[in-house]
Amino acid sequence: MNKVKIILFLLLFVVLAIGCSNNSENTETKSNRTESKNSEEMNLTISAAASLTDALDEIKSIYEKENQVKLTFNFGGSGSLAQQIQQGAPADVFISANQDWMDTLEEEEKIIVDTRSDITGNNLVLITGKSSTLDYEKVEDMNDKDVEQIAIGNPESVPAGKYTEQSLKNMKMWDKLEDSIILAKDVRQVLTYVETGNVDIGFVYESDAETSDKINKLTTVDKDVHDPIIYPGAVIADTEHEQEAKDFLNYMETDQAQEILEKYGFQK
Repeated sequence: MNKVKIILFLLLFVVLAIGCSNNSENTETKSNRTESKNSEEMNLTISAAASLTDALDEIKSIYEKENQVKLTFNFGGSGSLAQQIQQGAPADVFISANQDWMDTLEEEEKIIVDTRSDITGNNLVLITGKSSTLDYEKVEDMNDKDVEQIAIGNPESVPAGKYTEQSLKNMKMWDKLEDSIILAKDVRQVLTYVETGNVDIGFVYESDAETSDKINKLTTVDKDVHDPIIYPGAVIADTEHEQEAKDFLNYMETDQAQEILEKYGFQK
């Protein structure tokens, strides 16, 4: 009888020991999963004007090292990006190359209004290929006898194109040059057209001209003939990472970020 009790006691001890061990393992597994989840990098999607490509690529490497955040950029014409956001495309932050498209999203309640701020600014410049013999001291010197094709961003969706159209109309030059104008999807495509010699000249931002050694900058467009070139940024209303998106926009206004932007031809 005593042997039976001893055997039952031992069996009960083994069962309890196994149960405690499983509970401990489950707790440890859950803890490890939580730690793994917490240590995962959070991804922010930034829809930004194509002209910001080089500056933001440099900012990305610095920001990701200093923050547990992975930045994914969606570059393009500001109008195209705004339309994507209108249609529900995933984005946490939008940085436009003009105020109009940001105004549109604000009116449609697609952004968090109190996060909107002006990040930087730019100039509009006239460029030509490195081997070109064209040499205009001012935009008004340009004429349709010297050039066959002029590349600009599509004014319907590309702020740089809209600024260009506005400038040429204010200088009474649009009508005589319109037939020579080739429309591009963004300023980077304009730059490529000029670099490859597919067009004679093009209008881009100064920041784009600074990135290429294959073009000559002929002249800067007078600021009086177009609206101020300002890049506003804002957090998208349906973001799931509101605080992290705000933190990124706040960083864009720091001295470190502004110095990088200035290096690439932008001006606050």
